[in-house]
Amino acid sequence: MTEQGALATLLAGPSGLGTSAARLAARLTAVPQEAPPPEEPGLDPAYAYRPWGDGSAPPLYCPVTERINDPLAVEVDRRLTLWAGECGFDEEECEQIGKAGFGRLVMLAHPDCEDPERLLISAKLNAAWWAADDLYADDTSLGAVPAELPPKLALAMAAMDPVPSLGEFSRDLDETLLNDRVLVALGSATDFLRRSGTAAQVQRVCYSTFAMFVSWTAYAAWRHSGKYPPAWEYLAARQHDSFYTSMTLIDVLGGYELTANLYYDPRVREAAIQAGTAAVLVNDVHSVTKDLEDESPPCNAVLLIADDRKCTIEEATAITVELHNDVVRDFQAAHEKLSAVPSVELQRFLRGLRGWMGGGFEWHSTSPRYRTKPSV
Repeated sequence: MTEQGALATLLAGPSGLGTSAARLAARLTAVPQEAPPPEEPGLDPAYAYRPWGDGSAPPLYCPVTERINDPLAVEVDRRLTLWAGECGFDEEECEQIGKAGFGRLVMLAHPDCEDPERLLISAKLNAAWWAADDLYADDTSLGAVPAELPPKLALAMAAMDPVPSLGEFSRDLDETLLNDRVLVALGSATDFLRRSGTAAQVQRVCYSTFAMFVSWTAYAAWRHSGKYPPAWEYLAARQHDSFYTSMTLIDVLGGYELTANLYYDPRVREAAIQAGTAAVLVNDVHSVTKDLEDESPPCNAVLLIADDRKCTIEEATAITVELHNDVVRDFQAAHEKLSAVPSVELQRFLRGLRGWMGGGFEWHSTSPRYRTKPSV
């Protein structure tokens, strides 16, 4: 029996691996209550309740961090900063990229990769995605204009996934792709990925990025109109704009390939989306203060839940933490069920998803980008 056939046989039955949807629906309509104390984490040593921020909010149920190797992170960041200069970022911007610690992020999030040059694949792409997010989409103090975002993202797609030449009609495009530092970074990072990834892996990264861009345009429309969405609508978009995009690189950095039919199997994809969503909710709870400082705050689960419920930021944070913890438990259940599938590559990839969540938590807890106390 093929891997795909084994997966279909083992996973026959109802498609739901948890009750997240029901829990979310109840949570977004219920009256806010004081967060209950966390339950016992169980017997799995790969997970723990982890304090964060100033310790006043409920802990996040999260995988443990599998590796901390600071010298490796420093080396990746050194190479990343040199590359940023080659892409056209000025000295101050290169310094900021170095201080952001993307090298540390990928060191923490990809514990099965020891090669700094291979880790640089993820560091370059994450730095380029963040640059596009800050400079094009989120940070108005850096020149982001919501109304101008969609055409910028159309060019970003052309930078990552080059389109065939159309003669004279491609001249302006080619010039733009060579002179916009964000577009240069996206193109260069994708070219670097092509050296190690298969064609299928490269396109997987491109198309998950483009799905993420669609969510960015929704956020831009909400900000431009001043009509922010209810939390449920934001969360629907956020699940395609999550660290799932970064997680598409897990097998590339690990030096193997999860076949497309396994990668895109609905149960595997559901587990990957759960991992990405949990990781991005960690980002949301850590980003509250930074987001509130923007004159046109970006969408954030905590802020939108606070608006929906007419509750404090502290209460909304507790609700978001509970949602995160539920999603992690759903991933944990999915991982356990998928552990029966006889595929070495799938099992490595699932462990990679778990490792990414643990490393992502560690990075957010220590990154200067998020080292501020949430407003209450």
